[in-house]
Amino acid sequence: MNSSPLTPDIAPYADGAKAMRIGPAPFIAVDYIGTGPLVIFLHGIGGDRSTWAHQLTAFAEAGYCAVAWDARGYGDSDDYDGPLSFTDIADDLARVIDAFAVDKAHIVGTSMGGRISLEFFAHHPDRFATLTLAGVHASFGHFSPEKQKAFVAARSKPLIEDGLEPADLAPGAIDRLAGPRASEDARTRAIAAASRLHKHSYIKTVEATTQFDREHVLAEIDVPTLVIGGEVDPLTPPDMTRKLAADIPSAEYHMIYDVGHLGNLENPVEFNRLLDQFLARFRDRANVAADPKILAG
Repeated sequence: MNSSPLTPDIAPYADGAKAMRIGPAPFIAVDYIGTGPLVIFLHGIGGDRSTWAHQLTAFAEAGYCAVAWDARGYGDSDDYDGPLSFTDIADDLARVIDAFAVDKAHIVGTSMGGRISLEFFAHHPDRFATLTLAGVHASFGHFSPEKQKAFVAARSKPLIEDGLEPADLAPGAIDRLAGPRASEDARTRAIAAASRLHKHSYIKTVEATTQFDREHVLAEIDVPTLVIGGEVDPLTPPDMTRKLAADIPSAEYHMIYDVGHLGNLENPVEFNRLLDQFLARFRDRANVAADPKILAG
């Protein structure tokens, strides 16, 4: 394994972006583009950094350094030994932010990326300039043990026992998650990302997700927070995302109409408008990012 802190040996997904892998192991892949305060985008359980391409371009043009990562076990990031720990993922995020030489960043998470954000707040609350949560719930506690087992089995059995690959399952999974008006571009991008899932790391993530519970953190969040819901989201419907917002002091809530669970892909124009208006009010709470490649010499 390469022990260098940076390995710029991968291609970016976003037009005009740079890409690199940040060490030490497990190395974490990022795309980044633009100069200004750091905003970092965290993908969902069936995605990767490619799903944020529309946001990277837009927020670079708006004067930010926009970054999207592949979480450990996803995309061009390394797999890892043993079960998944959300605490380890939070530490991964800290070193990605460190690589851009900032103390505080605007953090945007969708679905699992939002849960990673909550875990990160539990350990590193001083690193937040703002927090944005899209299609997020804070706990699987409302699932009984039997439902938790069924949730894992439904996702692991086709891949392990039936011998299928993520690419075999991706089209059907995206059809179930997206709203009825999702564009072909949104579907294509989401299916491509889901097809690249690392089978065994994905299953470990699913298993860990059913044990996730950070509801108690919500009342402690003391940074500007935006919660975004999708009108026809089958996983985190509006009543769930509204409750999440209500449990966070002073959080703002906006719903995007006619979208399912993939709001940033299904309606990137509206998603970007809401996020841009929110971040503009708190822009300078985040530090201006340095270029990791320049810092590394």
